[in-house]
Amino acid sequence: MNQPSVIADFRSVTAKQTRKRPAPFSLRLTREERVRLERDAGPLSLNAYIRERLFGDEAAPRRRTKKAPIEDHQELAKVLAALGRSSLASNVNQLAKGLNTGTLPAMPETDEAIRKAAYDIACMRMMLMKALGKRLEGEP
Repeated sequence: MNQPSVIADFRSVTAKQTRKRPAPFSLRLTREERVRLERDAGPLSLNAYIRERLFGDEAAPRRRTKKAPIEDHQELAKVLAALGRSSLASNVNQLAKGLNTGTLPAMPETDEAIRKAAYDIACMRMMLMKALGKRLEGEP
């Protein structure tokens, strides 16, 4: 029978594998303890706060996440709703096409449309930066 050989092979392979990271540590807390930890952690994640409290300056640096956290979901929702309601992308594309082909008439209405599009884009940029917790240049 081949079965014992397959089992032995499987065990030998799995025994050689080592974890790249240590297993996570689990800790049970009461609801009150958890609320207190979250309050005391402030803007830090619970993991970062606990590591800081346990190890202080000796804590090993952690890898940063690639995605920036969203600080204000309501602001982000406002921006996405504004983008959904607007025809901004289509309008800017039409303006760019007209400029590139030379068919865009040089009229006050055209100038106003370009300025409005630029203003709308700048407002959306500011709202997105705020939602992502980023500061704009020259902002305290």
